[in-house]
Amino acid sequence: MIKMIGKRIAELRKARGWTQEKLAEKVGLSNNYISNIENNCFIPSPESIMKIGIALDVTPNDVLLGISRAEKAYMAQAIAVLLAQCTAWEKVLLK
Repeated sequence: MIKMIGKRIAELRKARGWTQEKLAEKVGLSNNYISNIENNCFIPSPESIMKIGIALDVTPNDVLLGISRAEKAYMAQAIAVLLAQCTAWEKVLLK
């Protein structure tokens, strides 16, 4: 999981057409630090993850777990459908 954080940050950054330098500027970190995160040389602090998430307009879950807002909405909908299909007894067991 840790090694995926840098990869996710790089993917999110590239999806916006940003350079490491641009992301570094937006979050107030050095270009070298961003490079080291993306290359899994450093594990970003929670504060850095928050700053990067804000700059990229994503949640910490997007960065840490790769779960986007759209995927969460889809999963919530899928879970609601499955719950609707449960019997009363199954719903009791789920609580």
